[in-house]
Amino acid sequence: MSDPDSPVTPRRRDAARTRRLLLDAARLRFIRDGYAATTVRDIADDAGVNVSLISRYFASKEGLFEACLGTAVTDLGNDTDGLSRDEIIARVAGRVAGGNGPDNAYVMLMRSSGDERIDDLRRTVLVAHARKLAATGGTDEHALLRAEIVIAAAFGIATIRSALRPEPLASADDAVLRSLLTDLIDAVLPR
Repeated sequence: MSDPDSPVTPRRRDAARTRRLLLDAARLRFIRDGYAATTVRDIADDAGVNVSLISRYFASKEGLFEACLGTAVTDLGNDTDGLSRDEIIARVAGRVAGGNGPDNAYVMLMRSSGDERIDDLRRTVLVAHARKLAATGGTDEHALLRAEIVIAAAFGIATIRSALRPEPLASADDAVLRSLLTDLIDAVLPR
């Protein structure tokens, strides 16, 4: 039992930890439910924090969504920057085969915000990612088109697998799916 006369020690805040909890909860919600169906209350409850902290750290639901897109951009950059063609293929195949977890940047980028500014950011990210994939090798005149086909296939597979869940795609073994995707991406990307 605590002594009523003893001073109360305030709980220390950990802003970085709270931001990370909110980002992780938001990414999962946005990936699973989409932007429109996700509420700030859902995110705060999932993160185990007060809903007012979303406004403190991100200004709004839109700001939180934009921050989640930023992490998706970083993830996609990590899939291409400074890597060989084979490493890029393995990363892209692995990301798509990973299902609808919090690290699926493709599903995150497919979630519409309803905000034209955010949708422009999504387009910019996709174009930049396609250019990086197109630069994986060779001087193929259709390199950018090939890269966009790979991205479209990745988005389609990731979205269908996470949202519609048709069989056998929904329950496909990640290793089997990764192997098949590697073959597909390798056949389409420029050499």
